[in-house]
Amino acid sequence: MNTELFVSIAGHLMTVVAADSAYTKPFPTTVIMLGPGQTTDVLVTADQPEGRYYIAARAYASAQGVPFDNTTVTAILEYKFSGCTAVHGAQTMPIPLVPLLPAYNDTATATAFSTSLRSPEPVNVPDPVNASLFFTVGLGLFNCPLGMTCGGPNGTRFGASINNVSFVLPSTISLLQAYYFDVPGIYTEDFPPEPPIIFDFTGNNISQSLQQPVQGTRVYRLKYGSVVQIVLQGTNIVGGEEHPMHVHGYQFYVLATGFGNFNPDVDTEKFNMVDPPERNTIGVPVNGWAVIRFLADNPGVWLVHCHIDAHLTWGLAMAFIVENGEGEDEKLLPPPFDLPVC
Repeated sequence: MNTELFVSIAGHLMTVVAADSAYTKPFPTTVIMLGPGQTTDVLVTADQPEGRYYIAARAYASAQGVPFDNTTVTAILEYKFSGCTAVHGAQTMPIPLVPLLPAYNDTATATAFSTSLRSPEPVNVPDPVNASLFFTVGLGLFNCPLGMTCGGPNGTRFGASINNVSFVLPSTISLLQAYYFDVPGIYTEDFPPEPPIIFDFTGNNISQSLQQPVQGTRVYRLKYGSVVQIVLQGTNIVGGEEHPMHVHGYQFYVLATGFGNFNPDVDTEKFNMVDPPERNTIGVPVNGWAVIRFLADNPGVWLVHCHIDAHLTWGLAMAFIVENGEGEDEKLLPPPFDLPVC
């Protein structure tokens, strides 16, 4: 829930055939990178010598100087065989072979894997864009409440935000209930479509005045059928790291990713408009950016958030309201009569 993982199988190639339930162009690899909320389908051919082989996973930790779980989790791929070794009358199995996993901070391998994903055939990328959004995603700090002890730098409390807004979940009723039944006072529709201040997002000397976000339950409204493009820009506030960003209710096309600050004059030329991968969770590279695009054709209230659990609880989230369309199949369904009450 809090760690991205490198995964490998000793002695075996994996052929990636799908990611986040969408088919991909098949490609072979000895390691996959899997973030919280992501899925990857692989084919494995049991073509190695009779034996036992570890399936192993350990952290890809892109943040510098931040503690992480450095243990390795394993399972065993075992071929059916009769080659047991007798030791003092007991049957023992051979020791499993161990895979070679990348270093914990091997960003190059993580990037090579994610950029290898492609849709299997040319796709019709939604166009033209009706809603062009620019979201900064990253960490922040809050002053520690009186009477409490906090674990952030200089006694502060860790926070996180999108466009400097640290998301606060409603405490009484859900966003969807509030929207459907038009309950006032639960959220506001003033989520900013771009950061309130433009700065060197991935710089090393970001002003402390930019570290503390504002808290709020803010949403952004989208018209049904609009084509939405979001630049997800990582920041180096407090510290940069990869953020697996998830959009509820939608699969989106990943048009491009890169490092540093997104530059529309240069980076737009890198967009893959032929066979971009279709995903629902994209790793925004450490101190980098990702551009996603989707058609807003699923009405309702949909959370957008970092899938690292700690970052979500710190406020790295926002929500879209997608309005109803004109047709009967383009409208939000009413709640069932027996819907349990929270």
